Amino acid sequence: MQQSTGRGRNVVVVGTQWGDEGKGKVVDWLTDHAQGVVRFQGGHNAGHTLVIKGVKTALQLIPSGIMRDGVACYIGNGVVVDPAHLLGEVERLEGIGVEVRSRLFISESCPLILPFHVAVDKAREALRESSGAGKIGTTGKGIGPAYEDKVARRALRVQDLKHPERFAYKLRELLDLHNLALSGYLKSKPLEYQPVFDHAMAVAELLKPMLADVGYRIYSANRAGANILFEGAQGTLLDIDHGTYPYVTSSNCVAGNAAAGAGVGPDQLHYILGITKAYTTRVGSGPFPTELPMDVPGTVGHHLSTVGQERGTVTGRARRCGWLDAAALKRSMIINGISGVCITKLDVLDGLAEIKICVGYELRGQRIDILPLDADDIVACQPIYESFAGWSEPTVGLTQWDQLPLNARRYLERIQRCMEAPIDMVSTGPDRAQTILLRHPYKT
Repeated sequence: MQQSTGRGRNVVVVGTQWGDEGKGKVVDWLTDHAQGVVRFQGGHNAGHTLVIKGVKTALQLIPSGIMRDGVACYIGNGVVVDPAHLLGEVERLEGIGVEVRSRLFISESCPLILPFHVAVDKAREALRESSGAGKIGTTGKGIGPAYEDKVARRALRVQDLKHPERFAYKLRELLDLHNLALSGYLKSKPLEYQPVFDHAMAVAELLKPMLADVGYRIYSANRAGANILFEGAQGTLLDIDHGTYPYVTSSNCVAGNAAAGAGVGPDQLHYILGITKAYTTRVGSGPFPTELPMDVPGTVGHHLSTVGQERGTVTGRARRCGWLDAAALKRSMIINGISGVCITKLDVLDGLAEIKICVGYELRGQRIDILPLDADDIVACQPIYESFAGWSEPTVGLTQWDQLPLNARRYLERIQRCMEAPIDMVSTGPDRAQTILLRHPYKT
């Protein structure tokens, strides 16, 4: 592992599409040059799948850096934490020989996800479906209701677990509120107080040794020369403010939130790496201008779905697939202030005779070159495509730019011009070693 001298350099990794871009593999690869990895938003509704020497590991809350020996991992205050799930993830990693508890630091300010959040989340989706309103497409993990409590200033936080009497008082009030919604409007079964309290107190004893002032720890480590990696979850187009609202997640997924969600200043975000899949996918409901049908064998959509193994890490749901949308990426580049891009899953396009890029839309008779802000406008968008000749040569596992087929290079160069941001890395497979490096985020 590279050792830093003087003040460390920090990199933020964010998804530039609707999530599932392959951030976990890239974070794991970059952690070879970092001494700390921070998760700064979301909850266990996000999943990162890593493949290391052919062995697949799925992570949801714990930062991907945990797979590197000696790397400190931080869960920042912007993350909502289900303590039972977190401990289950710790135990699964320990079961395969990964040391976790001495290297994982959890912010005391993280809001807790408790059983009634999950119950409300599921009951709301069921009610929307039965009423004909249509599901938002949540994972049913309680993420949204937990963030609602945070914003309403009534959340139970990790630090409350250290004070049983305080926790008990706040829990009674919060449970009464959610039970009122469950038994009334949502027509669902209320939860009992005692089982929720007893379970929380049991997991509290296991969590306490890992609690920390995460923002100050990151600041101190960076001042001492440590390189820090900030790991985003979901993708920019699912951001609560900038995504396809209301078909979004409940937190800010953009690079700027790395500062607020970890407890450091924005001057500590030195380089922003945007992860971009070589095509586009989306899980759950919401507009998707370049979506392709996936059910018919032999079609492009079916190829992307099957060759790309496009199923959600957390839910197992099939991801919707479509052509790369450069107009949507333009929005992401602006919002995040992207320094450089890593293109992932290029190898999935191997063997396609023709490849397309959406370079803009026609919206009610007008041509536009950037994703609209209104979800209804996005639904009305008709994509405008540029077509490229595909390539038959395999790109799987290539590690040098000049090894890529000429048509693959032309495709990537056109993406780069559309994004107005440099491609610094290309992933040619799920394993660490299957990476083309053009410019290193920690060395630029």
